[in-house]
Amino acid sequence: MADLLALQRRELLLRELRAAGAVRVAELAARYAVSLGTIRRDLGELATSGALVRVRGGAVLPPGGAPGGPPADRQAVVAPRRPPPGGHRAAVRTIGLLVPSATRFYPPVISGVRAVAARHRARVVIALSDHGQPRDLAQIDELRALGASGLLVAPADGAETGPAVLDRLRATGLPFVLVERRPQDPYDPAEFVVSDHRKGAYAAVAHLAGLGHRRVALLARTGLTAGQVREGHAAAVRALGLAEDAPALVPDGPVAGAPAAAAVGDAFLDSCLASGVSAAVVAAEGDAIMLLQRLRARALRVPADLALVTCDDELAAVAEVPLTTVAPPKGRVGECATRLLLDRLDRPEQEPPRGVVMQPRLVVRRSCGAARD
Repeated sequence: MADLLALQRRELLLRELRAAGAVRVAELAARYAVSLGTIRRDLGELATSGALVRVRGGAVLPPGGAPGGPPADRQAVVAPRRPPPGGHRAAVRTIGLLVPSATRFYPPVISGVRAVAARHRARVVIALSDHGQPRDLAQIDELRALGASGLLVAPADGAETGPAVLDRLRATGLPFVLVERRPQDPYDPAEFVVSDHRKGAYAAVAHLAGLGHRRVALLARTGLTAGQVREGHAAAVRALGLAEDAPALVPDGPVAGAPAAAAVGDAFLDSCLASGVSAAVVAAEGDAIMLLQRLRARALRVPADLALVTCDDELAAVAEVPLTTVAPPKGRVGECATRLLLDRLDRPEQEPPRGVVMQPRLVVRRSCGAARD
């Protein structure tokens, strides 16, 4: 089983690397709830096979690998241009893309942006901020200096973008679209494309309730979507008449490292077992995978002893018990945001401000105990 899990993890590492161009040891360890040493060994094995090149703190694609991903040192990188049709030079639009991570959540968004940009013969310049040390303002200025024609921005300052970032974006004079972010002021006319994480959590609870579960717990670590998931869970519990005293655990701060994550998982399971909970919604699929391990350590089964639904779909299908999930349409978000920006570039005065909300999709697998869709 250990060898199988290692092979699955390495395949996922390669998938992320091909999508983003670079991966970091610390982010991967937190994502998969394993030690830094485990990730370093994985990268070492993959480097030996020639699948990647190790760099300080992570890995990048080897020469000739998939182009266009942001390297480990966070320098912006320009995706290759396609030659214009007809043999004459044409103006090439440049899309500046700012995201807080190249390895967590955003690789499908980046792929969606690049796909639409390629169809419209546009360049993509990618810059990284960081949730721990946001560099949004500096990176916005850097993208403008690199010649961006317009900006797609997922600031690291939170799920709602505040006036400081919006003021800096407007000061550039460039059109912009927020990606997986809304303006903090709901009446601000800034354009945005987001996944509806509240509705996703509601759908997860409704699915479990439809299977007969009346006590549905929630585990949502502190994060950009945790508050929205908690609101959707609470709304579904009320609307469906479920037990309102089921555990809803949201740790006060970030949980770093596998031992701390395991402690959170054990505390959550203790609460569930003590209160007769038969099902749980877990906001992060990494936490859901960790719960599978903690349940196995207690000789408990999924879904017989605890049914699980998570709220992402990057790792869920290859978990030891494939996880039912409400999957945010991350690739579609990237595609839609890019089309909005290109429309704005083509017709700057004609397009009204637009806000697009996309609903997650329920994907049924073994962890909830229902027949697969």
